[in-house]
Amino acid sequence: MRVGVLVEPRLPGAAEFAVEAERLGVDSLWVAEVWGYDALTGLAYLAAKTETIGLGTFVVQLGSRSPALLATSALSLQALSGGRFSLGVGVSGPRVMEGWHGVPFRKPVQTTRETIEIIRTVSGGHRLEHAGEVYPLPLPGGRGRPLTPMVEPAHVPVYVAAMGPANLRLTGEAADGWLGNAFIPESAEVFLDPLAEGARAASRCLDALDLVAPVAVSFADTAEQAAQLGRKHANGYAFTIGAMGSGPDNYYNRAFARLGFADEVAEVAALWQRGRRAEAAAAVPLELGTMTNLVGLPDTVADRVTRYRDAGITTLLAKVDGTFEEQARTLATLLDITGRS
Repeated sequence: MRVGVLVEPRLPGAAEFAVEAERLGVDSLWVAEVWGYDALTGLAYLAAKTETIGLGTFVVQLGSRSPALLATSALSLQALSGGRFSLGVGVSGPRVMEGWHGVPFRKPVQTTRETIEIIRTVSGGHRLEHAGEVYPLPLPGGRGRPLTPMVEPAHVPVYVAAMGPANLRLTGEAADGWLGNAFIPESAEVFLDPLAEGARAASRCLDALDLVAPVAVSFADTAEQAAQLGRKHANGYAFTIGAMGSGPDNYYNRAFARLGFADEVAEVAALWQRGRRAEAAAAVPLELGTMTNLVGLPDTVADRVTRYRDAGITTLLAKVDGTFEEQARTLATLLDITGRS
């Protein structure tokens, strides 16, 4: 099992932390993109400071860039990093895409499919013609002509942050990896069954994909501290449940419902929408904090790591807190556990 880590490149000491993570044996560095600093620029900076560690976006919002620009940006990072880059993408939701980027949020699964198709065409060095529903290229009725990309062809691994069954099937069919938010090993089939179905449709095995589980990692010294950590990470889901998405387009809440938390999530969402934020946080089931993350005593974390491995997860994407020195110590402990589990 591999270990990756989320990094914020703009923070002082981030480059030194990236170098230390590489030295420790961390497999990959990932940079987030929400509605702040972009991910690609930060990864280019980290690429220049490191030598062998993998680099990935978690995640670039589809629709924020044209698929062709996204492809050539990915190829730029692939060339500059010596082939270490993986492109993590996701459709986000209407509040971000329409409120921040000013583009319509529509047909998310088809948008993902066509973006992957265009990335494959451009990264293969082929002339770009695409008979798409979302991205017809050249634009019908316009003055554009098919263009051949001015690039050296190179494979760009594409990872998809997917939660809904249709997008999971597409990920299994067309992607190189899956970014699996809210994964619970005990309910692995909720996500992995559609992934496997999509893989079979493309005549390949699920083993062809790198299955990545993002997890907060926090170690406790006492049982009381472990309980506090679990509650802290459960509380953090209140924003996700209450504010991510718009009504039925909150994909996290749909996923939580399929995981067996439909009633609890509905209560949290209702409290959040009424402005009762503290009550919403307290209403988040403790299990969402403890079962989707690696928090608690070291032996507890080791047991959870084994469960992730047995479920089929191939990469743990660690989200660690504290100073960079504290984060490095947490990573070192996690790497020791994954080596033993």
